[in-house]
Parts: sequence; C-alpha cells; structure tokens
Amino acid sequence: MAETQPSNPETSNTEEASKPEAPKPETPKPVGAPKAEAPKPDEPTTPIQELWATVQAQSHPEVWGVTLADPATHIPSQIVLQKYLNANDGDVVKAKDQLTKTLEWRAKLKPLELTKKSFSKTKFEGLGYVTKYVADEKAAEENPEAKEIFTWNIYGGVKSIEETFGNLEEFISWRVALMELAVQELSLSTATKPITADWDPYKIYQVHDYKSISFLRQSPQVKAASTETIRVFATAYPELLKEKFFVNVPAIMGFMYGLMKLFVAPKTIKKFHPMSNGASLAKEFTDSKVPGLGEKLPAEYGGKGGDLKTQGKQPSVE
Repeated sequence: MAETQPSNPETSNTEEASKPEAPKPETPKPVGAPKAEAPKPDEPTTPIQELWATVQAQSHPEVWGVTLADPATHIPSQIVLQKYLNANDGDVVKAKDQLTKTLEWRAKLKPLELTKKSFSKTKFEGLGYVTKYVADEKAAEENPEAKEIFTWNIYGGVKSIEETFGNLEEFISWRVALMELAVQELSLSTATKPITADWDPYKIYQVHDYKSISFLRQSPQVKAASTETIRVFATAYPELLKEKFFVNVPAIMGFMYGLMKLFVAPKTIKKFHPMSNGASLAKEFTDSKVPGLGEKLPAEYGGKGGDLKTQGKQPSVE
C-alpha cells in the first residue's frame, strides 16, 4: 500500500515520530557580511609569504646570488625577503614595490654576469676593493658574526674624470660588480641562520677614501655618477650596509651628503661617518666579533695589515 506524507509535521504517527526533527531554518546573515573562511594552503598568510608571492609573479627569481624559493623552508630566501621588510619598517606594500623593482632591475642588468666581466684597466684599476676578515674560517662558516666584509672605494685614485665617470652606464656596471663581489663574501646562498627585524649580521662595511682627490663638486660627470649610484643602491641593495665611513674627506665634498639625503632613509644616514683622517679608521671596530679587526686593516687606515692591493680583490680589469 502506498505511503502518504502527513500534512502536519508534528503528527503522532509512530513512524513519523521516530524521524529526527526537521532543522530549524538559520537566521539569514546580513547582506554583505564577510564570510569567514580558512585561508587556502597556497594563500600568503604572513608578510614574508606575501613577498614570496611577489617573487613568483616575476620572471627573474634571483637576488644577491640566491635563487629564491619558499622562505618557509629556505633560509637564504627568508634572509633576502626579510631584508626588504626591514628596509621598509615592516610595510609590506612598500617592500613588495621595492622587491619588484629589484627583480626587474636584476633581470635587465644581470649583476652576477658583471662579476665575470673585465673592465678598463685605465679607467678602474685600483679604484675599488673587497676585503674579508675572519677570526678563523671554520668559525666564520658556523657564525656569520665571526666575519666582516668591507668594500673600499678609492676615489682619490681617479686619474681622469672623463674616462672614469664619462660613460655613466659603464661606471654603474663597474660599481655594481664591486658590490656583488662583496655580497658574495656574505655567503647568503648557504646561510643557515634566519634574520629578524632586530638581528641581522649579513651586512657590509663601506669605506670611501677621498685622499688626494683632485676633482671638484662642479663636475657634472661626478655628480651624475654619484646620484645614479646612490639611487640604484638604495633600491637594489637594502639592508646590506653595516656602516659607511668617508675618510680623508675634503670640505668641498659636502655636496655628497645632500645627494644622499634625497634617496637614503634617515635611519641609514645615521650609519654614515665622515672622517678627516683615514689613519683613525682602525679605532672604529672595537666592538666587532672578529678579534683585533682594526689591526687587520691596511696600515694607511691605522691597522697592521697589508695594503688593499695585497689583501683585497677587485673587479677584473684589462
């Protein structure tokens, strides 16, 4: 016999009474109320992951010799991306913009290839060096604080303003090659200790020596080269500067500081130290984790080490 459904849902029929109660209708949510959903596995959930997503949207995956990968499992990538956050005081939007500009710039200029290029000996020999100082090699491998990297810019060695600074593109390529050699010494691609907003040992000292400088601030070539170098480095090499020393500085070079303030963050400007006497430089490193760092510097900077040509390396010249 065919079963019929009672029209009254509260029927006393035994069969119907044994069925569970029909669920009460839910109160409608207000129109436009946000729907709470768990984030999907591939959605960025942290600032670092947001930067990683930015990298994935670009065609060029390398920064400072590190082929970027998921920072959750790849410490070298975490270090690179955290530096972009630190440079922008945690502002993800600004960090993403700077990272995007860096990736586009590196894709175009190919800085790693510049480290293998030979530059004009007449124009650039002796103008820039990279030195590394360690307590001992094993300690430096295990502890990034047991190693100090310096770049040295010997602008007083310029023989011809026109030859060295006249071709802006060539000068920037040489200057970038010098910086990349220094960054390589940080060994970021094999780093095993992540950084934070407050702890970051992967940084470089920079020394600009103006001893015997003969050119004046009015030189348009020098001003153009300075302006472009500062602009490029502020964008493409954030949070790599430990401190910068301007030694043997003539008063006429004051215009350099004005340029820097246009492009460099105030917290970075605080790391700049002008010194009239280069021989006093060695006294500035008493707090280094590398014992006797000051004594390892070249004698002309107050140390007991060999000269820069002996202990340093520079971009290839011919």
